[in-house]
Amino acid sequence: MNYPLTSINPNAIIGSNVQIDPFTVIHEDVQIGEGSWIGSNVTIFPGARIGKNVKIFPGAVISAIPQDLKFGGEITTAEIGDNTTIRECVTVNRGTSDRQKTVIGPNCLIMAYVHIAHDCVIGNQCIIANAVQLAGHVNVGDFAIIGGSSAVHQFGQIGRHVMISGGSLVRKDVPPFTKSGREPLTYAGVNSIGLKRRGFTDELINEIQEVYRFLYNKGLNTNDALEQIEKSIRKSPERDEIIDFIRNSERGIMKG
Repeated sequence: MNYPLTSINPNAIIGSNVQIDPFTVIHEDVQIGEGSWIGSNVTIFPGARIGKNVKIFPGAVISAIPQDLKFGGEITTAEIGDNTTIRECVTVNRGTSDRQKTVIGPNCLIMAYVHIAHDCVIGNQCIIANAVQLAGHVNVGDFAIIGGSSAVHQFGQIGRHVMISGGSLVRKDVPPFTKSGREPLTYAGVNSIGLKRRGFTDELINEIQEVYRFLYNKGLNTNDALEQIEKSIRKSPERDEIIDFIRNSERGIMKG
């Protein structure tokens, strides 16, 4: 259902059973999947690729050009996965020539006043709380939760199943399965409650905790800790995910 006070470019591709409320503007080169709802006073710029059953609340601006002085007008996209909710006044910029796209995965909740800059990639089933600010090129792993009013430095890496406390300044990479807080941002344990809710066994959680004991509690430098982890803890996808994340971190990981 589209109201007469909407402005929808005739070249936009709108799926079936999409409701677009009054005073919303949808530009050319926009795709919106079936069953989605677009609230009033939303602006959707060229390059938006919005999935099925997405909810976008009033005041959001999707796929505006990057806030990057190097941007040269290249054709890029901002992609939002199925069943994701975008709350009031969220801004999602489209990509640059670096990645060509900004991506929010399916089943995410992006709360009010969040900013997601160009070339960010957010995984599946993430929760990004009110007023979080993600600079460009940030990666957020599946099931991550970022507390309200946090800010993430450009090119930051946030692992899967992470929980970051509200008001955090995320200057370093945050490894998978962890909790973090304080200032400067510091390891605060394994996100054991979140992992249990997602079906991780007690045995696997204990092994993840042991990995982080080597990293943060035994007085080892990072390289020595990784060597000890590989020698002492049985090989598993989770162990190797942590090791690979840390070895590939360009900014370095948060401290203990």
